[in-house]
Amino acid sequence: MSAEDPPEDEDAEEEEDIRYFVRIGQTDLDGTKSVEGALTDMNGIGHRAARIITDKTDIDRRDTFGKLEDEEIEEIVGLVESFADEVPEWMTNHQSDFFSGETTHEIGNDLGMTRRQDINRMKMIDSYRGVRHKRGQKVRGQRTKSTGRTEGTIGVNVEAIKEEQAEEAAEEGGEE
Repeated sequence: MSAEDPPEDEDAEEEEDIRYFVRIGQTDLDGTKSVEGALTDMNGIGHRAARIITDKTDIDRRDTFGKLEDEEIEEIVGLVESFADEVPEWMTNHQSDFFSGETTHEIGNDLGMTRRQDINRMKMIDSYRGVRHKRGQKVRGQRTKSTGRTEGTIGVNVEAIKEEQAEEAAEEGGEE
């Protein structure tokens, strides 16, 4: 072994300590990313929520997620699951549920399922938003006169014109 070669034992130990996947709920998070970056990969957790979670657990948000201790990861998991209790009501993503009236913060697959149920309920009771969802139109008051058109091209089709010109030029060249 020469003097220039670094000892291989230290690098191997660092790579072995990292967990490449950390499971929270039904989501596998990338252990090679920072704590904040890995948390934002989860549905329902954005940059602001991830920063609040790391601040409340006193973990540096730039640390590698897979290198954290088990206790720290359990603390993060507990805070993610009880996020609605830790933050003000306006910061949660499912306020005043239709049936229970509770305010929750949905994460992972639960967020998509809850959203689909809310949209289906609106469709069934024929609310204004439900009717817009049924028709596939914009729901939140955007303009629809000039945008959001799903039909074919209304204007000039440049490709078709170029093809016709090429065919005409080929015919003229063949006649001479």
